[in-house]
Amino acid sequence: MNEIETEDMTAKKAEYSIPPGLASCHTAIVDGYIVEGHVPAAEIKRMLSERPAVIGIAVAGMPMGSPGMNIDGFDDEPYDVVTFNEEGEIDIYASYQ
Repeated sequence: MNEIETEDMTAKKAEYSIPPGLASCHTAIVDGYIVEGHVPAAEIKRMLSERPAVIGIAVAGMPMGSPGMNIDGFDDEPYDVVTFNEEGEIDIYASYQ
């Protein structure tokens, strides 16, 4: 695993063709796919198994209840894991309630 720190995340996200509405606080490249935000490990494993014709998956923002966002006193929020391609097309991959 390599970690690359950068001051200009906007440019890095543009370089990876991450649609602006999906930008989050974490960006990873996993076996050639972009993983953006607080994506559950189960969906990353599913993507690596299915190998969909997309460039990545994402969870927009930081919804409560997503991985790493379990905070005492806050209710879980529903959220979607979406796929995206280089043209910015987005499709729902999984929904969490």
